[in-house]
Amino acid sequence: MDKKELEEDVLASGKSAEKKPKKTSGKKKQRKGISKNTAKIIKSCVCVVVVVALLVCYVATGTARKGVIASTGLPAKCFTSLTVSDGENKANIKVATYNFYYATTYNQMRNTAEQYSQYGLDLADAGMDVDFTKKLSKQTYTDTETNEEMTWEEHMHELTLDAIKNTYVYYLEAVAANDGKEPEITEEQQNEIQEALDSYKESAQQYHYSLDAYLTAAMGKGVDEKLFRQEVTRQYIAQNYQSDLQSGAAQTNYTDEDIQAYLDEHLEDYQTVDVMLYECSSEDEAKEFASKLSADGSNFGELASSYATDDYDKEVLKDNAYSTFIGATKSVLQQRTDTNGNPAYAISAADSATVTDEESSETTYPGLDYLFSTDRTAGEVYTYSTTVAYIIEPVSLSERNIVNVRHILIYADDELEATEQSTASADKWAEAYDKAQDILKQWQDGDATEDSFAELAKENSADSSASNGGLIENITTGTMVNSFNTWIFDSARKAGDTAIVRSDYGYHVMYFSSEGDQTVYAYQISQTLASEDSTTTNTELLDSYTVSENIFGSCYNQKDYDFSN
Repeated sequence: MDKKELEEDVLASGKSAEKKPKKTSGKKKQRKGISKNTAKIIKSCVCVVVVVALLVCYVATGTARKGVIASTGLPAKCFTSLTVSDGENKANIKVATYNFYYATTYNQMRNTAEQYSQYGLDLADAGMDVDFTKKLSKQTYTDTETNEEMTWEEHMHELTLDAIKNTYVYYLEAVAANDGKEPEITEEQQNEIQEALDSYKESAQQYHYSLDAYLTAAMGKGVDEKLFRQEVTRQYIAQNYQSDLQSGAAQTNYTDEDIQAYLDEHLEDYQTVDVMLYECSSEDEAKEFASKLSADGSNFGELASSYATDDYDKEVLKDNAYSTFIGATKSVLQQRTDTNGNPAYAISAADSATVTDEESSETTYPGLDYLFSTDRTAGEVYTYSTTVAYIIEPVSLSERNIVNVRHILIYADDELEATEQSTASADKWAEAYDKAQDILKQWQDGDATEDSFAELAKENSADSSASNGGLIENITTGTMVNSFNTWIFDSARKAGDTAIVRSDYGYHVMYFSSEGDQTVYAYQISQTLASEDSTTTNTELLDSYTVSENIFGSCYNQKDYDFSN
């Protein structure tokens, strides 16, 4: 197998683990350099995503690395490249460790760029306008915030320093908090490290490398199995400590005064409406639809079904729950989009008007402004362009509490992905419903307890919550699909209630566990305050540490030419 085939083989294995980027529509704004959001992802990737970053490593042959395999790697293992310290806690980072982080940063960015290109996305628009087939030292990077210009090689070095700092700050804090000893990582994390190494070992054998030589080829001088285990373990320790900090902030008990003070400044963000919506194909159709609606809105689903053109929609829209939004904020309605990423309802569309005196534009949402006006009344029918709205409850600060629910998800067709279930045949849907009924009856004929429901969820649910007995806690209005949301937030709902609810993902065998102690808005505000406090804590912690480079040792750092032909 030649060099090109080897590269393509390893890259292909990494791509399968990546999510397909979404295509965007509309005119693209061109800019040089990496985007702010992309930069944040790259900078924080070590603390957040470990194994995926490793599995997409771009492996080149020894000749492409200018003799890496032939090198002893002693300078990389012995010399200090840089030091991370806050004056009390300190880590001397060897050149080999720098090479490891440079490689994972470089490889992740290269793989991301190839993913974007593969799906026809504009690299310049994504802030990834860099050609990895050419030397990074010959390409210019422009910081979008400061307009500072540097080479892409220099920028890659900066990203590598950020990745090292983001790991070692939390690693050092974790060790300090554990009386100077490394905390244990979880068994699952240990298994993931071993699985990654086993995968590398298998590939190494195919290309007649030893495992150490293969890791050196993939990640640079001085990187072997021992260093690999050390650095990935430290990444996990850092990740776990950072997660503990965030969890601690999330568990903070904010006072009623704290919540009220925040609410006073952001009231509109938490006000909600209960409304049924349907998007017609024309304004005339919307007016006709509205004229046929009964005063109590009970025939909304029937009308929606009659106007639908898709067979699947005709079936599911018969149930009013599919069109019902319970406790919807403006942002919830704005976030509902169609398959092309456009607003699902005309009423949620933005209207950008040019403000001439400021030479800028102001974005407004006239449809939502009308819907969320205090002048609206229950039972009011409103058409905005092609949207028909039936107001169940006008705008208010809802006193609904968060809820805890268990469910068992039954796919209509196990051969389809979750997002493709709506394309399953009618026969498959009928089979899924029968299965859901059988499971519910099995529970009813047994102990009929929450624990027995949880066991059935573990055995039968296709949802990610299955391992936790189907439990989803602290649910807020608007976060679940309409039919699911409508059932769990029914005012008559009580602990122990069960039902079978259909959504686009399949049938849900429902079990209402309990109602939480906080209102939805109080819980959401608490989470926001916790997030802000966590961000402040993390920022202050990162700012308290410095990264100083060793002039002599850093001369041996892996460079752009180690990767380029």
